[in-house]
Amino acid sequence: MSVEPSPDGSLEARALWFTAPRTAELRPERVPSPGPGEVRVRAIASAISHGTEMLVYRGDVPADLPLDLPTLAGDFSFPIKYGYATVGRILDTGTDVDSLSPGDLVFVHHPHQEAFTVPAELPVRLPEEIEPMTGLFLANLETALNVVHDTPLRLGETALVFGQGVVGLLVTQLLKLAGAKVFAVDPIEKRRSLALEVGAEEAFEPGEDLSLRLLEATAGRGADVAVEVSSSGTALQAAVDAVATEGTVVVASWYGTKSIALSLGGHFHRGRVRLRSSQVGHMNPELRPRWNRTRRTEAVLGLLPRLRLMDLVLHRVPFEEAPEAYRLVDEEPDEAVQVILTHE
Repeated sequence: MSVEPSPDGSLEARALWFTAPRTAELRPERVPSPGPGEVRVRAIASAISHGTEMLVYRGDVPADLPLDLPTLAGDFSFPIKYGYATVGRILDTGTDVDSLSPGDLVFVHHPHQEAFTVPAELPVRLPEEIEPMTGLFLANLETALNVVHDTPLRLGETALVFGQGVVGLLVTQLLKLAGAKVFAVDPIEKRRSLALEVGAEEAFEPGEDLSLRLLEATAGRGADVAVEVSSSGTALQAAVDAVATEGTVVVASWYGTKSIALSLGGHFHRGRVRLRSSQVGHMNPELRPRWNRTRRTEAVLGLLPRLRLMDLVLHRVPFEEAPEAYRLVDEEPDEAVQVILTHE
């Protein structure tokens, strides 16, 4: 990125765009100097979402779906500039900005871009004492906290988490903090090992003996709650089958355009199993009198230094090689947990 401003005060930067399914490229962007109520941010790093963002990358999102963040550009029919986890420092501010100053470490829900100008209310100032890269987990941690708030858990109960990608590993840690005995399920050995490292009691491989092993681990009851965060219809069926009578399955995955089939004639029906959707854009209605997005963000900032986060970062890829990073996540999921793009 050119750090020398042009005569009009703007900077030259590059942004990552998806131009077609499974096609990513870097495009030039002009970053204007901040106007009143705006700040300009220089990125340190950004995180690739292995769930929603990869659905966009693969073209598995309805083409007419509206964009849900003001920093996104284009549309889901391609090209689209997409991403929502960037950490950087404030370069400069416009007039009427009192909440942020040059040099402040911030998180922004912004696509992958070397520098950008945004309204001053969008960046979240991060504690200076944390490792800057841990700030990249703020968005996924908000999702994970929302999932836990949607999970009707009581102290001493058992929780089963299907999928140990980044959000799944965060959910596993938060459920552990909430007092649950947590079991994890994932087909990838590396992720099962990570689940055990961050607090899971046991980590199971999907298969026919999963229900039997879980019954053995829970004195024949089954899990009190299950969280499905794997984007797998097979896993969702296994979650329905694995919870106890009157148990709850929280569906945290977004399936995009993918259809799934569930068998609801057996345990689901007679066991009075509940299915609940969890989505980060909406708070649990039972909590709305006490919780809003501001409180949730404050809670997440307090959790950042308490969780094992950097253990989840297995690949740091220079921004220039971003298209190769997406191919890695897409084609070699066994090797990728959290992949981040770094800027010099």
